[in-house]
Amino acid sequence: MNLKVLLPFRIFLDLKRVSRIVAETREGSFGLLPHRLDCVAALVPGVLAYTLGDDTAYLAVDQGVLVKSGADVMVSVRQAIQGTTLSELHETVKREYLSLDRQERDVRAAVARMESALLGRFAEFQHGR
Repeated sequence: MNLKVLLPFRIFLDLKRVSRIVAETREGSFGLLPHRLDCVAALVPGVLAYTLGDDTAYLAVDQGVLVKSGADVMVSVRQAIQGTTLSELHETVKREYLSLDRQERDVRAAVARMESALLGRFAEFQHGR
């Protein structure tokens, strides 16, 4: 099978000769083999595993959609992180989310400062009338 993982602004992964894919949906995990019927599945945040030759690799993916059409499997998600082992993937995801948490806190603080400045200006405008 051909596996292509798409992110909003780039192609994250484009592989040929993938022999097996395991993905997660709300109903649980399911596997894809080369001769499986075509299908569409809504993915939940979780782990997508694929086998290339004798090696299995893992992707932590956000919610998205998987489409299998013939030999092509397209996965479209908002975020993906790759790891060769589950423990490596776990550590990478943990680091990535801690970084995102810091960025989110910084953005929230900046928005709070802007809101405060806007309210101050608005109060000045009301008193100046």
